[in-house]
Amino acid sequence: MNFTKDLDWIRRHMPRTARMVSKLGDCHGKKVAICTHLDIKMVPLYEGFLKQGGELFVTTCNPTTVRDEVVSYLSSLGARTHAWLNMSQGDWEQSLQQALDWQPDYVCEFGAEIMSRLQQRPGQTMKAGLEGTGSGVSRLKRADMTFPVFNWDDLDAKEGLHNRHMVGLTAWQAFFERTRMTLHEKTVVVIGYGLVGQGVAFSARAYGGAVTVAERDPARRLMAQYDGWHVSELDDAIAQADVVVTATGACNVITARHLRQLKNGAFVMNVGHVSDEIDTSELDLSQGEEVLPHVYEYQQGNKHFFLLANGAMFNLTASFGDSLNAFDVTLAIMASGLVHILGDGAKADPGFYLLPDAVWKPAVSAITPDTPASQ
Repeated sequence: MNFTKDLDWIRRHMPRTARMVSKLGDCHGKKVAICTHLDIKMVPLYEGFLKQGGELFVTTCNPTTVRDEVVSYLSSLGARTHAWLNMSQGDWEQSLQQALDWQPDYVCEFGAEIMSRLQQRPGQTMKAGLEGTGSGVSRLKRADMTFPVFNWDDLDAKEGLHNRHMVGLTAWQAFFERTRMTLHEKTVVVIGYGLVGQGVAFSARAYGGAVTVAERDPARRLMAQYDGWHVSELDDAIAQADVVVTATGACNVITARHLRQLKNGAFVMNVGHVSDEIDTSELDLSQGEEVLPHVYEYQQGNKHFFLLANGAMFNLTASFGDSLNAFDVTLAIMASGLVHILGDGAKADPGFYLLPDAVWKPAVSAITPDTPASQ
């Protein structure tokens, strides 16, 4: 990969983001800590903030999705960084503490790792925060916020585009690329029927898979049945699965017992936000044979199974994640949220808010070839 050429291509094909970054204005004296995936597609927002005078602390919400060249590039622009690919749990925890020690005024996160730890520092506060994942939203709804935080994960454009469509599409594209197989003649078990799980299920069927949904929530189970899926208890479904996908955002959805129940040659992958949806505590990860890039084979008695990306977020760890045109909408919404918290959003009372329509809807309006990105 040629980082410079790839970044130039990304900039050229993310005009909505460029338009919103231009609205950041003068960022001198504004300190923002970020805890997100550090994929190259995030760079247009972060470099724009830095080039407009802002100060940035960079860490990651997921060590398996870090691109070291992204960290190096942001550092070259003046960002303070503490993140690298596959950093240890201890180093990652240290990075979150360093982010707080840096005394940021604002924070932009996927997963609320920094903001949840701020609750343990009663003397420290911030001006405003921004959160963009379902797991982070769930954490912050239970917290007693001492400053305004804006949720952009629950926006229709974010849920409907990224969560519902892009994750499933890109997960299966990564599966085909890495395993060199399709879903034809395969039983696919999708665990979780939120918007991400829905997208994974519908894309799997479109690509030829026979899909079963495993969902604990009774309302979502009913929804899956009304959508026409075969719905089953996980213990019953997993033994019949050729491919198992976790899409819940919860920990240890697949347990060691479930792994022992897998049929011979099954594939297991995770597309949720965190890397611990699959409990690998009883596996010796050093003994997994990487038979193809990001495809790890484990022996269990006289059986074997394949753990994709060793349980990390597969579509972004092993591939490129969202398409540029789709992610342009997502990142433009995040950029509009950053514009908001650096300005009027910081004046709101402490609490948890949905990002206002007037803030994000201009970000997703159409860009035509004749529309300058700065408009």
